[in-house]
Amino acid sequence: MTRTKNRNRTSVWVAIGAIFLIILLIIWLTFADLTGDTDVAAFLAPYIVNSPAVAG
Repeated sequence: MTRTKNRNRTSVWVAIGAIFLIILLIIWLTFADLTGDTDVAAFLAPYIVNSPAVAG
């Protein structure tokens, strides 16, 4: 019976975390849309090009 309670608690926290992340995503996309900066690839490209390549 204890195992079932732990699973229920875990699934509740996972659901709360997922809802929180969805809300953050909506806020982030709204802010990006309001500022007119919705092209994330164009925003990150200068940083990727100017950073030194990692030799592997």
